[in-house]
Amino acid sequence: MNRDRFLQNMTADPGKIWDVIIIGGGATGLGCAVDAAARGYETLLVEQADFAKGTTSRSTKLIHGGVRYLAQGDLSLVFEALHERGLMMQNAPHLVRNQQFIIPVYEWWEGPFYNVGMKFYDIMSGKMGLGPSQKISREETLAAIPNLDQKGLLGGVIYYDGQFDDARLAVNLAQTAADNGATCLNYMRAAGLTRDADGLLDGVNLLDMESGKSFHARGRAIINAAGMFVGEIQGMAEKEARRAVLLSRGVHIVLDHSFLQGEAAIMIPHTSDGRVLFAVPWHDKVIVGTTDTEVEEPLLEPRASAEEIEFILKTCEAYLDKDPRPADILSVFAGLRPLAVPEEKSGPTKDVTRKHQIIISPSGLITVTGGKWTIYRKMAEDAIDKAVQVGCLPEKECVTKTLPVHGYLRNMDFDAPLSYYGSDRVVLEETVMAEEPALGERIHPAFPYIRAEVVWAVRHEMARTVEDFLARRVRALFLDARSSIAAAPAVAEIMAAELGKDAAWARGQVEEYTELAKGYLVG
Repeated sequence: MNRDRFLQNMTADPGKIWDVIIIGGGATGLGCAVDAAARGYETLLVEQADFAKGTTSRSTKLIHGGVRYLAQGDLSLVFEALHERGLMMQNAPHLVRNQQFIIPVYEWWEGPFYNVGMKFYDIMSGKMGLGPSQKISREETLAAIPNLDQKGLLGGVIYYDGQFDDARLAVNLAQTAADNGATCLNYMRAAGLTRDADGLLDGVNLLDMESGKSFHARGRAIINAAGMFVGEIQGMAEKEARRAVLLSRGVHIVLDHSFLQGEAAIMIPHTSDGRVLFAVPWHDKVIVGTTDTEVEEPLLEPRASAEEIEFILKTCEAYLDKDPRPADILSVFAGLRPLAVPEEKSGPTKDVTRKHQIIISPSGLITVTGGKWTIYRKMAEDAIDKAVQVGCLPEKECVTKTLPVHGYLRNMDFDAPLSYYGSDRVVLEETVMAEEPALGERIHPAFPYIRAEVVWAVRHEMARTVEDFLARRVRALFLDARSSIAAAPAVAEIMAAELGKDAAWARGQVEEYTELAKGYLVG
């Protein structure tokens, strides 16, 4: 991917009419771009910041059916999600893996209760199941997770679900869309919508956030996949557009791997606020979350409250023999879930369905809301089916059920260096790393990331800022915020050379990143 080339593609023919224009470069928008481009439609995607800047990069890193939704009786969502989980593991095996989970049992009735529930989960998975659930003894539970709180522990229930790297998959989806002919532009803001003589939408006014230049793109179908900002785009189309999203903040903390020994994850099935909580090994750290707090305003950089952090820590205390403290938190991050507004809302956001909705405005704007990472492909399929109708496009069959994602590589060793690049790993090693030995050096001792990855991210993954690299091309910000600040100068220096920027730009980038990363620190 190359931003300059994409920008040239968009502006080369002023009279060009795109089949599909997608606003939003998160999981939903990128999925739409892949689907539309793979069907052969002329596709343009624009994102106001970086790909996956918002909620998409701030998940619990799970590809799952949703055990909580099973308990709520939302069987259709669970079935759909389990099916899509299987397709994701099939199409992106370099990023999506099988993860063992254990539900610790401390009450006599919990073992049979959770075991039956997980057996039902197995049945719903069908041929795409990842392994059979089973009850295990106290000894087996402690062998798998040695540092569980042993007081009152009776045993556990094992089940299997999917785990992934959300931001890396988002980048690969952008590359997949590009591989199929789509033009994908980050830092390109949708500043307004235009109409034809009949009052129907016929294009998007765009503002290049890098150059300050304005452009106009004409399109037959316009998809609003702006996540938490869908309301802003709806307002451009209709003055009286109904509220489409309900925002819920989810907070995660990241701890050293010593807090969760072994390779299994923990699922806490019932917290004090009625949610489930996960503690999951990820990139040699432990992610613990999440919360569910309704908020009013969309923010690209939401912040966790002290109460949410305390809630996660207190919940951990009941299950781990080593109680985490605020000083142990390596990074804390928050994301805003754009939930589809229900017909009647009478309870907390944790009870709001995670199903998606597609709304078509009188002017023809196609708005996609709700959903979850696991079903991004199905959301995109449904959205492009609507785009075909609205834009009067020639009907073409969706092919994404069997479409390999960029980087596709089977039989992955997930512990190997650079494994998250999939098939690109060999290209990276044989091109960038071969340029000079110094590119094989780490950017900081706390991380496995090397200098060659910075070069690769600029040349092939459209990283434009130090944040783009440290937060989303690799995951340093989310794994150890303080160490990522220390790594920023080295990253800025390399990026400046690649982008043709001067020392002042590099200094400014370090300052901006440092200020941002401070928000991921506790205390």
